[in-house]
Amino acid sequence: MRVALYCRVSTVDQKCEMQLRELREYAKARSWKITAEYVDTGWSGTKANRPALNKLLRDARARRLDSVLVWKLDRWGRSIRDSINSIQELVGLGVRFIAVTQNLDTDESNPMARFMLHIMAAFAELESELIRERVLAGVRAARANGKREGRPQRVFRRDEATRLRNEGWSWRRIATKLDVPVTTVVEACRTEIPVAGEVSIRSKESRSKRRTSRTES
Repeated sequence: MRVALYCRVSTVDQKCEMQLRELREYAKARSWKITAEYVDTGWSGTKANRPALNKLLRDARARRLDSVLVWKLDRWGRSIRDSINSIQELVGLGVRFIAVTQNLDTDESNPMARFMLHIMAAFAELESELIRERVLAGVRAARANGKREGRPQRVFRRDEATRLRNEGWSWRRIATKLDVPVTTVVEACRTEIPVAGEVSIRSKESRSKRRTSRTES
């Protein structure tokens, strides 16, 4: 049997090694051949379009797979509709889907497992919604307590940035000197600081207008 492994984590600082290790052991115990490993790092399960998942489905449509193994159903997806639709597509292509730690299997000989597949997908979506509600509740509580949202502002000498910019320094050079990101300097100072080239152009335009006015008079 040609087996594909699919793993997913929601943030880039998480790793899929534990999932992959257990999936490899599961396949090895059954003498199944692992043809490919598809890993989505930093992708939410609520997103239907994920690079590795999309490639897996393309390979399934090309008849390169016989079975797909995932560690848990929520690794495949946290949306009932998207999860069931993609799994049903696999079944229609003759590809077996197995969530190894939950004993969920789309094999024709296991109707109870197919029923549980729908139940577990519903729980995965519910869990995702509960997490979202908790995050929103935390944001509302922070606002009520007067806390500022987002990242803390960087503290640096804006007057110094203004002076250096007026002396003709580049944004990057100013950022390096003040030890802050370039975008921070630009966003904080650009509206207050005319670019040297613009000052020169405006000065020339003003002189030209004055000369024209004198000529006409």
